[in-house]
Amino acid sequence: MARRDRERRPAFAQLGPLDTPIPISTGTARLTLENDGSVLLDVNGVPSSHLHPDPEHLVFEYMRWMLLVIDRHLEAGDEDGDGATAVQLAHLGGGGCSLPRAISARYPRSRQIVVEIDELLAQQVRTWFDLPRSPQLRVRTEDALSALGSWRESRFDVLVRDVFAGAVTPQELTTVAAAEHADRVLRDGGLYLANCAAPPGAGLMADEVATLSAVFPHVGVIAEPAHLSGKRRGNCVLLASRRPPPEMIDRDLRSDAVSVRLARPAQVEALARAGRVLGR
Repeated sequence: MARRDRERRPAFAQLGPLDTPIPISTGTARLTLENDGSVLLDVNGVPSSHLHPDPEHLVFEYMRWMLLVIDRHLEAGDEDGDGATAVQLAHLGGGGCSLPRAISARYPRSRQIVVEIDELLAQQVRTWFDLPRSPQLRVRTEDALSALGSWRESRFDVLVRDVFAGAVTPQELTTVAAAEHADRVLRDGGLYLANCAAPPGAGLMADEVATLSAVFPHVGVIAEPAHLSGKRRGNCVLLASRRPPPEMIDRDLRSDAVSVRLARPAQVEALARAGRVLGR
């Protein structure tokens, strides 16, 4: 086998057909194999997930930031310091399950549930990417808001929202009612992380910060400076909890390949004042 062919050989043994539309419940998916063996998953023409042969190597920047915060959060809650706590995590939005896959590799005793609205996609990605099996990683086919409303209170240590219809988060998941549900299903001191993709000048980030601040006493924003100032579109990570964010997050972020920061409290407060509480 030629060197080039070896480099293009997929690390995922049961990967689906490449560079062609694959029917799923909500439309089509497409798999693109990169030279490093990683796979880009597009859903209906929008990049959804990027999975690397090394589960803990996350290509999408915002997922790296989320994993960094989760690491610090779990470290702060691990009283014995042995990493053996069987934490419970939930993910609204699945795609290729890049982040849940990374968490399972890093925390084998963790228990995760992923909510994905597309039934065929949920079935396919489990095979394509050799995802961990239940109970380590369960994939539930359901609307995200419906699942969020059905969960009992104080169930999860971490809740992640990464749901998109096309390039935007469904409006019903950005309301104060959705934030109240997130607060309800989290354990005391639990952490809510939300992926917010805001076009410049839209005010969406400020609205989301205002909405989360109406429910949670501690809200944070991880973003690139140009995105934080509203000059361009980008993905930011919103943090919300009843406890202050874990220490050292901003220092850790400085080691990322992207110039990204944890917004200063004054910046978060300014965003909250400028935004609207959604759903009221």
